[in-house]
Amino acid sequence: MSRTKGGTVTHARHRKVVKAAKGYYGARSTNFRTATQAVDKANQYATRDRKVRKRNFRALWIQRINAAVRMHDAALTYSRFINGLSLAGIEVDRKVLADLAVHEPDAFGTIVTKVQAALAA
Repeated sequence: MSRTKGGTVTHARHRKVVKAAKGYYGARSTNFRTATQAVDKANQYATRDRKVRKRNFRALWIQRINAAVRMHDAALTYSRFINGLSLAGIEVDRKVLADLAVHEPDAFGTIVTKVQAALAA
């Protein structure tokens, strides 16, 4: 049986890692050993930050809703607004509420008035 050389597979694996490290600084983009470390760490950050991105967007939506609620009624806070939404039976998530607050303030204003009525009742 003839000897099989493994250079093709190894070269392809190395090329895949170095391609993923394209744009990295210095030897991190060309050396296989350092590129492997850099790509592994980048993948760890990417995995972690997919969760962090969800947290950041939720915080942004909450800030936008709070600001818009206070523009319509200075006495109304975010937490009382969310409580009023559940009392009024309005089931709209924070992402949609924030979008309404930014792009359609009149529609958001009607939601705020319904919430105020539910809180007063």
